[in-house]
Amino acid sequence: MSIPLATGNFFSAVFTAVAVTAAQDVFEITAPATRRVRIHDIRLGQYTDFGDAQAEILSVQVIRGYTVSGSGGSAPTPANLISDSTRVAQSSVEVNNTTVANTGTAVTLISDAWNVQAGAWIAPLGDRNAIIIGPSVRLVVRITAPADSLTMNGTLMFEELYLPNI
Repeated sequence: MSIPLATGNFFSAVFTAVAVTAAQDVFEITAPATRRVRIHDIRLGQYTDFGDAQAEILSVQVIRGYTVSGSGGSAPTPANLISDSTRVAQSSVEVNNTTVANTGTAVTLISDAWNVQAGAWIAPLGDRNAIIIGPSVRLVVRITAPADSLTMNGTLMFEELYLPNI
């Protein structure tokens, strides 16, 4: 049986010009108790290391199920992508947590490598590839430590889905 999904509100959470020197959860999102969240797009990039001498590849993972939030980062205010909407995100979002989320039954959904010169783009498109987190569930995007400081930007686009009456 498939889970019926209703459309909801679309948001983006970003970080800009952050000096990254350690392994961290670049994004942590916790769905509100009354909604599911569909992840639409995850983007990571850096703009300080270019050229063969700075070439490096980092591990990037998308993990669901931790019960203890990370710390050491900040909490951006997600922006509503619909310009005439005044709705605010109900999800809790944190960025650049250097003490990573932990405890619970973690499930790695995506495990990949990121060439820092090219940027990373994870776009789980379509219903069959969608990453959907249930009410009150936490999801993190985790990277390994770079060899030297990277000045990074990142974007997480997500949709809060209203729970249908089933």
